[in-house]
Amino acid sequence: MNAPLSHRAAVGLFLIVVLAWGVNWSVTKQLVQSVPPLWTAAIRSWIALLGLLVILGLSNNLVIPERRDIPVVLSVALLHMTFFSTLVAAGLRFLPASKGIVLGYTTPLWVALAAPMIGKESLTAPKLAGALLGLIGLAVILNPASIDWTSTSVLFGAGMVILAAICWAANIIYIRSHHWIASPLQLLIWQVLVATIVLSTAAAIVDGPPHVEWSPRLVLLFLYSGLIGTALAYWAMSMVNKSISALTTSLGTTATPIVGIASAAILLGEPIDISLAVAAALIVAGIGLATLADWPLRGQATAKG
Repeated sequence: MNAPLSHRAAVGLFLIVVLAWGVNWSVTKQLVQSVPPLWTAAIRSWIALLGLLVILGLSNNLVIPERRDIPVVLSVALLHMTFFSTLVAAGLRFLPASKGIVLGYTTPLWVALAAPMIGKESLTAPKLAGALLGLIGLAVILNPASIDWTSTSVLFGAGMVILAAICWAANIIYIRSHHWIASPLQLLIWQVLVATIVLSTAAAIVDGPPHVEWSPRLVLLFLYSGLIGTALAYWAMSMVNKSISALTTSLGTTATPIVGIASAAILLGEPIDISLAVAAALIVAGIGLATLADWPLRGQATAKG
C-alpha cells in the first residue's frame, strides 16, 4: 500500500477526496446546529483518529516521529486541524455552507500574498493578478446584497471562516519550508492525535461535558465527517500526492468549492445566487492563476534540493 497508485486509481481516489471535502461542509453545517463547534471538531477528530489507526496500521505507516518533525506535527495539528476546523465550525453556525466553503477556500490567495511579505517567495505579476482576482471575488461575496451586514452573527460567521483560511495559509507557508524526515502520511496520525487532545481539552474547558441528544441521523453525520471527510480524505490525498503531480492536485482541488456549493443546494436547499456564483468563479480562477504562476518557482526550489 506504500507503492504509487496507477494513474486511473489515483484520479479516482482524487475525485473521492474532492467529493468528500466538498460534501463535508454541508455535513458540518448540520452538525453545529446540534453540537457546539468545539465538541463537533473534537468528536469528529476522535472518529478520524480511530479510523486512521486502522488505515495506517494495516499499511505499516505507523512510526515514531523524529524530533526534527515535531514542529510540522504541531503546525498542522494546531493551525489546520484545530484552529481551522474550530473556526469553520463556529462560522458555519451563522453562515450558509455554500458561502462558507467559498470563503474557506480563499486560503491559496492568502498564501500568495503573505509568502512574499515574509521573504519565502517572490510576488510575480501572474501571482498578484490571481490574488487580486480572488480578492475581488471575496468582495463580491461580502457585498451587502449577498451578506446581511445588519446581522452581527452573519458577519461573525464570515469573519471566523476567513480567519480559518488565514490559519490554514500560515500552516501551508510553514510546511513548504519544512525539511521532512518522515513522510506526511506517516506523521498524519500524530497530527490528528495532538489535535484531538487539544480540541477535547478546549471543549471541556469552554463548554463543559458534552450534552448531545444522539440520534441515528447525528451518528451518521459524525461518521461521515470523521471517517470519510477527514480520515479517508487525508489518507487518500497522501496516496494521490505520490501518484499525481502537485500542480494537478493543486488545480484539481479548486473543484472542491464547486462541489460544496452543489451539495449545499442539494442537501440543505441553499440557493445559488448571482453573487455566490460570480464570487466562486473569481476565487477559483484566482487560485488557478496563482497556482500556475507559483509552479515554476516551486519546481526550481525542488531542483535545488
